[in-house]
Order: sequence, then structure tokens, then C-alpha cells
Amino acid sequence: MSMPSLAAGPEGPGALRPLLGTVLDALAAGGRARGGPLPGGGPAAVAARMRAAVGDVLPQEGDPDALRRLVQALAEGAADPADPLCAAHLHCPPLAVATAADLAASALNPSLDSWDQAPSASALEALVTSALAAEVYPRAPAPDCLVTTGGTESNQLALLLAREAHGGRTRLVAGAGAHHSLTRAAWLLGLPEPVVVHGPAGVLDPAALDAALSATPGPLLVAATAGTTDTGRIDPLPEIAGRCRAHGARLHVDAAYGGGLLFSDRYRGRLAGLDAADTVTLDLHKLGWQPVAAGLLAVRDARDLTALHQRADYLNADDDTRAGLPDLLGRSPRTTRRPDVLKIAVTLSTLGRTGLGALVDRVCGLAREFAALIAAHPRFELYGRPAISTVLFRPAGAADDAVAAVRRTLLAGGRAVLGRARPDGRLWLKATLLNPHARPEDLAALLELVEGHTPR
Repeated sequence: MSMPSLAAGPEGPGALRPLLGTVLDALAAGGRARGGPLPGGGPAAVAARMRAAVGDVLPQEGDPDALRRLVQALAEGAADPADPLCAAHLHCPPLAVATAADLAASALNPSLDSWDQAPSASALEALVTSALAAEVYPRAPAPDCLVTTGGTESNQLALLLAREAHGGRTRLVAGAGAHHSLTRAAWLLGLPEPVVVHGPAGVLDPAALDAALSATPGPLLVAATAGTTDTGRIDPLPEIAGRCRAHGARLHVDAAYGGGLLFSDRYRGRLAGLDAADTVTLDLHKLGWQPVAAGLLAVRDARDLTALHQRADYLNADDDTRAGLPDLLGRSPRTTRRPDVLKIAVTLSTLGRTGLGALVDRVCGLAREFAALIAAHPRFELYGRPAISTVLFRPAGAADDAVAAVRRTLLAGGRAVLGRARPDGRLWLKATLLNPHARPEDLAALLELVEGHTPR
């Protein structure tokens, strides 16, 4: 048996080229076999098809056709976020240019735990994170930004930095609509049980927050949200920031969803007050159209990041650092890190602010169109005007069990992928529109599907 080819080095491009053709053909064949936004049959049927395609996971002798066979099976059984009827989650269809950049990152395989493993990648990361930090904090003298795996890691880092800034103690205060990762982060970090502030539709109410801050011993960290996962609502950030200043509380804003509005001249005003936060979570694998993962944590004061500093002689020896080799261990709680910054850099440079802003404007506009379509339909009820690109609706007069059944029926048939939310105690169907190629007729078809599967 000949030695398998490597993706990097002088022979790498030649070895990859025919394999890329195989992968692209298998993706196309799998998509045709799936024939819609989701594979039909439900979990048991999908698992059975995958089991048949895989066969022996670790055979005695290898199969040169395994790449084609498994990629095709994975594509056939995938949820396709590029299908307009796949609209349940904050799960975007990635841009082709970003995906191509991600291939280069995988082939070169730098690891951002020391400069000598990632010379150009570490320089690129420094440039991009500096620019994005300035985007979030245009008036701050020394902001910074870390690349993370997404909102969960970013939120956990924000709590960690708050704890260390407060001398090893802090208590989280958050709205009922805050992401579950914040509560989990408090548990992982050994912090007290978070204080949950209830407000209308899960939005963090400033008056209720003021009362909670007055009643809770400090030091405190307030977590506001710019784009909740259920409704897409944005907390009143300027008012919340004012309450935090009055009580000496630190402020974190989870803008994993809504942070992409920064690229839009039309919608960035909805993030007024964002720069008052000490830390901000951003996810460019949502309103940034990046392949997973592309998370960020922006910090208003780079000095906060000294809490992450670690020393390992084989990675950042003192004499190497004094000699000018960049120290990367303080840039993440992870050691081995892939260069997720490359796809972000390629996207920012290729599309520019105008191109990215146009994509944001497009999906927000689609959400408004869909909401208008629902509001005009006599058999549906609209939850409210979309704040970003999430639309909640339900068949008028339907019981919650019927709403849940419609969603599962569409999933089982592979016809459409809708989410669910309970912002007011009732069950609503959720469409999160992140596909800028979706058309108004796709939205009408989605509504027709729901109507056709709702018991009369």
C-alpha cells in the first residue's frame, strides 16, 4: 500500500485537486438524493441510512471510495441551511468564499498556541481582531478582541473576566431571555446562582433591573442580550448601561445574533449603547455567513485579558517573549486553535462593509416581508414585528399540541425546518431567516406548507 498523500507541502495542492472534485460531486449527489431542506423519515431512518453507508467503521483494509461514499451520505442526511425552507435556528448558509478559505486553513493546519506554529496566522489574527474591536468600541482607547468557538465560549470568557476583575467574585444578573450558556458558565466557574430579572417578552426591563441591582449584594455582572434566541429581541442597552453605571456593576452584552447589525448602515442604530459594555459576544457564523466556528469576544479594555495569561516554557518562554516572539497563550483558554480568523478576514476583505451590510439588510427585509404576509393571512397569528430576522407565528386558534405536531410532521417529512419558542407561555413556530437568497415566493410556500398540515 502506498503512503497516503498530505494536504500541505509541495505535493498538497496536486493531491487535493482530484479529491475536491470527488467531494463536490458527492455533495451534489447527496443533495439531489435528499431533495429538500431535511432528510425524510426522522431520526431512526436517518441513522439507519448512515449506518448502511458507513458499514464497518474501522475495516481491516481501507476503501478508496470512502470519501465519496461518506460525504454523499452526510449530505443526503444533512439539514441544509441554504434551503429557504430550513429556517429554524441561528444556523446560516456559509458563503462560498469563506468556505474556500476554510479549506486553506485546514490544509495549512496552523495551530495558534505558539508563533512558530502559526507565523502568518497569528499576524493575521492580530490585525483582524484589532479592527473588529475598534468596530465595537470606536471611542475606546485600548479595546481588544479574541477569536472563540462561538457564543457559549465567549459568554463563559466574559464571566471569567468579570470574576477576575472583581477579585475572584461576581454574581450574574440577567434577563429571562438570556442565553442558557450564561447560566451554565456561572455554574462552571463556581459562581452563585444567577439573579433572573423578568420582563415583558423576555426583554431585560431597566426598572426591574434597577430593583434587582439594589437588592443584590455585589460585585455584580449584568448580562444584556442583543438578539435573543427565541424572538430576536434587543434589550434597551443605553438604559441598562445607565443602571449599571449607577450601581457600579459590570456589563456584558451577548450580541451573538444581533452583532452582525454593526455592518449595516440601516440597522446598526439598533445596537446603540453596545460600546458601553465591558465585554461583547459576537458570532459571525450567524449574521456573518461563516462556516462554524467564527465566534468573537470584544473587550473594551485590553488589560482585562491579563487574567488569561499562562506560561509554558515550550510555548512562550520568557527569553523568547523578550526577543520579540508573540505570546499567544493569553489569547484563548484553548491551547490548540485552528485559524478561524482566515475565513473571517477573507470575507471582510472580499465583501467589504457594503457587501456585508447588504446581506444583513436583505435578511432583515425578508423578515419584515414574512411578518407582513402572516399578519395579512386570516388563518395565522403574528407574534410581533421582527427585531432582526426572526419571525414568530402560529395557526390562529390552534392548541399548543397542534402547533407542535405541525412542526414535527414537517420535520419527519423533510419538508420544512421550523423552530419553536414560548415567549408568552404559548407555543409559537419560529422562522429565523438567514438566507439572503430566499425569495418572497419561498416565504409564501413555507406558510402554505404550515397551513396545509394544520388540522382544521
